[in-house]
Parts: sequence; structure tokens; C-alpha cells
Amino acid sequence: MRAPVSWIRELIDIPVNQTGRDMAARLIDAGLEVETVETIGGGVNGALYVGKVLEIEELTEFKKPIRWCQVDVGAAGGGVRGIICGARNFTVGDIVVVALPGTVLPGGFEIASRETYGHISDGMICSERELALSEEHDGIMVLQSGTVGTNAAPLIGVGEEVLDIAVTPDRGYALSLRGIARELAISYGVPFDDPGLNVADLPAPAVGAVPAQCGSDDFEACALFTLRTIVGFDPKAPSPQWMKQRLTAAGMRPVSLAVDVTNYVMLELGQPLHAFDLDKLNGSVRAGWAEPGSTLETLDHVARKLGSDDLVILDDDGIIGLAGTMGGLDSEIDDDTTSIAIEAAHFSPRVVARMGRRHKLSSEASRRFERGVDRTLAPYASARAAALLIEFGGGHYVGMTAVEAPYDPVVISMQGREPAAVAGMSIEEDTV
Repeated sequence: MRAPVSWIRELIDIPVNQTGRDMAARLIDAGLEVETVETIGGGVNGALYVGKVLEIEELTEFKKPIRWCQVDVGAAGGGVRGIICGARNFTVGDIVVVALPGTVLPGGFEIASRETYGHISDGMICSERELALSEEHDGIMVLQSGTVGTNAAPLIGVGEEVLDIAVTPDRGYALSLRGIARELAISYGVPFDDPGLNVADLPAPAVGAVPAQCGSDDFEACALFTLRTIVGFDPKAPSPQWMKQRLTAAGMRPVSLAVDVTNYVMLELGQPLHAFDLDKLNGSVRAGWAEPGSTLETLDHVARKLGSDDLVILDDDGIIGLAGTMGGLDSEIDDDTTSIAIEAAHFSPRVVARMGRRHKLSSEASRRFERGVDRTLAPYASARAAALLIEFGGGHYVGMTAVEAPYDPVVISMQGREPAAVAGMSIEEDTV
């Protein structure tokens, strides 16, 4: 589990003089295994500027497409710079990240003014991989916003500290920022406002619309199943820059707003979510057991033969997902999705673990369900996801449906003097 320090600080008030290494030491004292404290873009030495592309000239006389760009990096960066770039994913007016001559990038690569393709290239328009932010190198970084000539590092997470934690099977709660922040709040003695119990502010359900119905065929295997429905979503809406930055720092690749939001909430709260394209579903959605010999092509493009021990997600036409593990390809969110059903459920750790071993399949969702997920989280997490989707992608909230097995919270009773006797220290009964 990769936990960006700035994200932790958003959840709890840690003293400003505490570094990522200080936090790591406290987590280790609490029994967690912090493997490394990484600084994102730690190999960058020198300034990175926010630039604006003013002109692009296509150079067609070479074997590969090359562009001669005029980029304004502000007065602090020397004004307009001419830069050669081979990327095709940007246009005039875009906001980009520029490294100027003298800046050293990860790997010891020093930027210099040099003649290439018949022009003096006076800097570099950077991709994520060139800055060691991720392995993404299909094009350069295009920012949603930024003030020309200012320091780009804070906008893209360069300098961010990230705690890399090896989560053991008995510490499943640490596969979330919520769980890590709670441990640190206890260690530092600061208040913890549990984000897992905050009810997102959702609009009133759209009048006349009916949310997708849901169910569970076996409450032992799926004790809680919920669906939230959103219609009128803009499939072209981009994920906000801060969300993409946090996902990248946490080791996940941004994909699209709908996918990014479900991943973001999973990292934040620890509750796996799955978003279906509602228009690809038929009838109600439920958790149930697969028929022997049935098949499902999962999102990784693998056709899986299923048996009666496989817990699946079904609609009225058949199987649409492997419960707690991976969705089906036929119902995935795509570039045209305007109606979304958000699944949030509580699956048996034993059932999910056995399916993972049987199919040799592990996912971010199954890792969490196998270690145990707080049963009460599902409706809070799906509400959080729905609120983010509506905020950044528009649309109308239709409502939530849910089925749940009877639930009796675990009660631990003991004599008031017992904690002191077991701990071998003085603990007043009022404290207990």
C-alpha cells in the first residue's frame, strides 16, 4: 500500500515538522511494515516551469513526426522558448510542464540547449516517465490548469513523500488511507474524524427515475449488496488533476473519471467498488453462485470457466462479474457511458480468497476482501463515489437500493479491572 503523506495530512492534523520518515517510524512501532519512504521525482534537480503552448509547427521532412513548439514559460523562465517535441497529444493553448537547460532529470539526464531537427531546442516538454512520476510515456503531461511561469512541481506531485507499506493478512485496514491515518492519529494523540462514517452530500433523487434493483442469493457469501444509480453522466469529463496525481502516487494508473473515482474511494476508505454501464445491464443485479460450466470474460480479456464454487454478479441475462475480484468485459464503463450503477458490497473473505486461488487472479479489490473489509463501509463509500462523479461528471442522482442480512455488532464484555490486570499497568475503570 502506497500512502502519499499529503493525503494522510488531509485526514488528520499531524505536526508540520513531522516528515514521512517520522510517520514511518510511528507506524512501525504500531506493528506495520513500512518498507520504504519514497520521494516522488526525487531525481529532479532544478526548476520545472508551468508553460503554455503558443505555436506548433509540424516538421514533415523527417522520418518520424516532429513538432517545433513555441512555449511561454513566463518571465522567470526567460519568456517564450523554442522546443522540439515528438509527442502528439497536445495542441496550441495547452498547459504543459517544461524543464529548462541546466535542469537534471531522474537518471542523471541534464537538459541543455542543442541543435536538433534544424532548430535550437531550448528545453524539454516533459512526460510523466521522464520525471519518474509513472511509467506513462504515450505523450507529454497536459495540465488542466496552472499559472504560466510558476513552479510546476507542486502541481504534479514532485517532492511528495510516499510511505510504501507491506500489509500483512491481519492488517487489512491498512490497505486504506483511512486505516493508516487512524493509526497515526492514535500515535500522535490527535483527533480522528473518521471519513468512513461521513455521509456524502448527495442531491435529492431525480423525480420519476427508478434506481437499479439488487439482491443477494446467499447472505453467508454476500451479507450486504448495494447499488447507486447515476444517469446523464458526461463520459468525456476528465478526472481532476489532484485526483490523478494522488492515484499515480499511490501506484495506480488514471484511466477515466468513472474508474478513477472508484479507485480513489477504495484507496481512501478501503471499500472496493465497481462501476457498471447501466445501459449494458438487463433487470436487477445480484450476487449469486455460478452454474457449472458457465464462462465469463473478465476485464483483463481472459475467458474464465466457472464452477458452482464461484460467487458471481448477475443480471437477468447472465454473469457480469466475478464477485469481489473483477468485473466482466461486456458491462464495463466505456467512452460512451452516460448511466452508471455503482456496486458496493460485503463479500466473504474466504469465498473471495478461494476464487482467487482457483483462477490464479488477484486484484486490488480481492486483496482487500480477502483480508476483511469493514461491513458498515459499503453505503458510505458508494455515496462518496456518487458525489464525486456528480461533482466532476455531472448527471443526476437516481438513488440507492440495498439488501442486507441481519447484523448484530460484536460486543466485547469484561470486568472493568481486567485491562489493568492483563496489561500489567494502572488503568482506571473510568478510562476503560
